[in-house]
Amino acid sequence: MLYYLYEYLTAHGISIPGMSLFKYISFRAALAILTSLALAMIYGKRVIRILRKRQMGEMVRDLGLEGQKQKEGTPTMGGLIIILATLVPVILFTRIGNIYIVLLLISMIWLGGIGFLDDYLKKIKKNKDGLKGKFKIVGQIGIGLIVGITMFFHSDITVKRKYANVGEGTTQRLEQNFTPPEKDLISTVPFFKNNEFDYSKILFWMDDQDAEKWSWIVFIPIIVFIITAVSNGANITDGIDGLAAGTSVIILGTLALFAYLSGNIVFADYLNIMFLPNTGEVTIFAIALIGATIGFFWYNTYPAQVFMGDTGSLMLGGVIAVLAIILRKELLIPVLCGIFLIENLSVIIQVAYFKYTRKKYGEGKRVFLMAPLHHHFQMKSFHESKIVNRFMIIGIMLAVICLITLKVR
Repeated sequence: MLYYLYEYLTAHGISIPGMSLFKYISFRAALAILTSLALAMIYGKRVIRILRKRQMGEMVRDLGLEGQKQKEGTPTMGGLIIILATLVPVILFTRIGNIYIVLLLISMIWLGGIGFLDDYLKKIKKNKDGLKGKFKIVGQIGIGLIVGITMFFHSDITVKRKYANVGEGTTQRLEQNFTPPEKDLISTVPFFKNNEFDYSKILFWMDDQDAEKWSWIVFIPIIVFIITAVSNGANITDGIDGLAAGTSVIILGTLALFAYLSGNIVFADYLNIMFLPNTGEVTIFAIALIGATIGFFWYNTYPAQVFMGDTGSLMLGGVIAVLAIILRKELLIPVLCGIFLIENLSVIIQVAYFKYTRKKYGEGKRVFLMAPLHHHFQMKSFHESKIVNRFMIIGIMLAVICLITLKVR
């Protein structure tokens, strides 16, 4: 909104001191994180009070974990704090008409709405199962289809790949080093030629023209799977105080840096990476979401004053997936979102092994003391804070590995 105001004033020759700063993404991103952080911290307490007043407390199922019953009655649906604190700076400081910002806003509201409905059914309607799993999956598939179709067909979504070192200096000269805007379904993946993977290559039995034309048949289902998997991974990770929020901040920070580098032709030229026009605005969205999540984290650290609920966890995971897809980094998700992946796998392994041993030996056996993995460490008498801190350290290491791929060829 304020960027458009700057453009309007500039076009009409009106000069206001300091207004020209709004043309810089770095300045607007700084304002965005300060605004979202302040909103989450100042109004977060008010939201918590409202949730407590409306008896939106967590119903804790006794799993025999230390300190578990003390969490009974802690307000949930705190994901509303993150969503509201993100929306305000995004509306104020981004170019709201940017297709990537539109996609991210739709994803945030869509997945936040699914999570909110699940929490609402559990807390208000006293339905302990909440929204049925099949309806959650349908909702996640729905947003996956929207994102996949938009990424494939929208004319504003293009890439420029570096092919030479012809020009240097000004932005106009640097553009000589890149191809014209292309509608290519390519993604970043280390150790491949030019660090790129082309989805059309999956259709290897077709000629290049047909493969490019029909690549959406492969691309869209993969996008749907990624959004569903990461969204559910974040949901499973949200099991102890601060874990989902803390690890999400690290992931979002990495994606914000990717957005800034990929959306800036100077850095794209220097790092020899693909240039993604118009993704600079994505930096502001990611930074605003970081500020909102940190503000929520203030109240969510042990002992938590509020839980994010499915309203926050489904939204965070889904938006992280959409950010990675927009930035052509979705194939790095197994590493970048390694904590989510490990938590997901621990549940899958536990259930599969239990069913296998029960069928074979008549008695089910377990790989972990309890799944997801963070509960396994709780059963080993690790304090919640120690588990969260160590998982965040691992998350930082995984983020650094992903950043290294900017130069690994």
